[in-house]
Amino acid sequence: MSGAVIGIEFAPLVPPVLLLIVAFLAAALGGFSVWRRQRAALWRLLTAALLLLLLGNPSVVLEDRVSEKDIAVVLVDKSRSQSIGTRQEQTAKAADTLSKNLAQLEDLDVRYFAIDAAAAAPTGDAPGRQDGTRLFAEMSRALADIPAQRLAAVIAISDGQVHDGQAAMAGNLSAPVHVLLTGQPDEVDRFLEIKRTPAFGLVGKNTRISLHVNDRSLADGSPVQVSLSVDGGPPESFTVPANRDHDLVLTLDHGGQNIIELQVAPGRRELTLENNRKVVTINGIRDRLKVLLVSGEPHPGERAWRDVLTADPSVDLIHFTILRPREKQDGTPLRELALIAFPYRELFEMKLDEFDLVILDRYRRRGLLPRSYFNNIANYVRNGGALLEASGPSFAGPLSLNRTDLGGVFPATPSGMVLEQPFRPKRTPLGRRHPVTAGLSAANEAAGELPQWGRWLRQIDAQVTAGDVVMSGADGRPLIILDRVEEGRIAHILSDHLWLWTRGFDGGGPGLELLRRTAHWLMKEPELEENTIRAQVRGQNIDIFRRSLSGEKTPLTVTAPDGTTETITLTDRSDGLAAASIGFAGAGVYRISDGKLTALVAVGAVNPLEMLDVRATAERLQPVVAGSGGGLVWLARDGLPKLRQVAPGQRSAGNDWIGLQRNDDYTVNGVRSGPLVPAAMAMLLIFAALIIAWRKESR
Repeated sequence: MSGAVIGIEFAPLVPPVLLLIVAFLAAALGGFSVWRRQRAALWRLLTAALLLLLLGNPSVVLEDRVSEKDIAVVLVDKSRSQSIGTRQEQTAKAADTLSKNLAQLEDLDVRYFAIDAAAAAPTGDAPGRQDGTRLFAEMSRALADIPAQRLAAVIAISDGQVHDGQAAMAGNLSAPVHVLLTGQPDEVDRFLEIKRTPAFGLVGKNTRISLHVNDRSLADGSPVQVSLSVDGGPPESFTVPANRDHDLVLTLDHGGQNIIELQVAPGRRELTLENNRKVVTINGIRDRLKVLLVSGEPHPGERAWRDVLTADPSVDLIHFTILRPREKQDGTPLRELALIAFPYRELFEMKLDEFDLVILDRYRRRGLLPRSYFNNIANYVRNGGALLEASGPSFAGPLSLNRTDLGGVFPATPSGMVLEQPFRPKRTPLGRRHPVTAGLSAANEAAGELPQWGRWLRQIDAQVTAGDVVMSGADGRPLIILDRVEEGRIAHILSDHLWLWTRGFDGGGPGLELLRRTAHWLMKEPELEENTIRAQVRGQNIDIFRRSLSGEKTPLTVTAPDGTTETITLTDRSDGLAAASIGFAGAGVYRISDGKLTALVAVGAVNPLEMLDVRATAERLQPVVAGSGGGLVWLARDGLPKLRQVAPGQRSAGNDWIGLQRNDDYTVNGVRSGPLVPAAMAMLLIFAALIIAWRKESR
């Protein structure tokens, strides 16, 4: 609409202060004349008024105004929690009916905004994404380009599950906010909430996860079953109290990423089972690995062991070298020897289980250790310990450790022959696939050729009885053997010349790296497992790796968070790895399995805030509704309210209706102005009034 609106403006011909003084004097004199009832007093006042009007120079202002339509904003919540029960149907029906009713109102534009989680990414802060429904952020964006004086109302159709702040929203709104709630006002649901979880945990130590099972259909403290599974392994069941914080204690058994799945049993009343399950990731770290190194005699190779073990700041190394065996008798009094007694009882009886790795370097039977202590070491290995035996020439003789109880765990039996000849160590076909030796290279290795490492000069011949031969020596004889003994592991190096590589003899070789890998394999580092499946997220893909000594091509089954499965075949590589890459559709935990081995990978927010508590609620929206003077309606209970247009400042909601402000805003297209009284006409009126006053007084 357009129209001309009249206004009056003054542009005084004299200073305003002077005009006020004249007006005051005229009013005073005129009032005095009226009080004295003098003739023509009123005409004098009229003359003064006309003179003041002329000096004030009034003009008429004409504005061409165009009426602007009011704007209503409708927010439709389409987040994941809206898919529960009949909320989608309630939302669609309410949005359709509301659209028709709004279209019938005069001078009203309607803008619709959907908070849609369908295209949500695993990370980010956009509304509806996995970190919760950002209804107020979407409302702020919707209102950013709407003039406050044209806003009629904001109408939100939602279940009330919003997860962004609204404290400052209510005071900044110029129109009411109305909420049409989907769902039921008395919903009950059981869901699992993780209160606290550590980002890191010590391997072999207790780690606590604080959780809370919410179920208002149960009395506080009622027993509820919760299962816990680590890295897809068999679940362990616990009983926890409902509606109370509770700490679960678990022990991490390996370093690196540990994916822990927690699931609470279904309740009597459930809206969804998705929030009964939670996934947490804890990185396992080892706390000061303790390594015991016992050298049977001084030799140049000791330095190689110390270099590789002391290079790791997380390793506590205890090193003993037997300098004076019992059979050595030279008559020197003991009090004059700068030696300490070998604490064999403390090491091999009292504190043996405290060590993560025991290394016997060229050790032989000399009567220093009782035979029962070798049995202790063998049991230490069987019960989960790690032993590395670096054999010297004595391993082939009558003082061999193979003639003790350790012979029952060694993977090789000596033939009694020591080969004193140069040879180049090589990886066996199995060694080219084993993670300890796969990928070891040499400086003189040409592309596509096997590495040519420096020569060793001595090897102990032995017959392999167990384990995997990963490197061979002279005439293809076994050189390095890796074996699992019940719960523990053992590595056997059938030579004492590995140190030649570290000194660069004949070109050298990857001696320190080989020792490092061997030690970490013995201590069960996950990345050195020989048969395993691993997965990692890279960009928008999941990279999947399977290491296998056999090179099997069993297809893998990938199970997505929504339960859908996909079968993939990996491409084999020469280093024992097979790999593939797949895209992912959404956040959650993906399970990769070949039927025997299982790997889990967490993509994005695995515990979406949107699906934590899915009960419809008015609590989070009520402050903004009340602060803006709007109304809150449960669609299932109250139905869709009627619409009214109200003036600003009037009540905006009732029992069965909600109001939209009618602001009557406009824009001005043009302004015209002209004198209210032409100067000539004003002068004539003044002279006429003076003549009449004079005639009145002359009578």
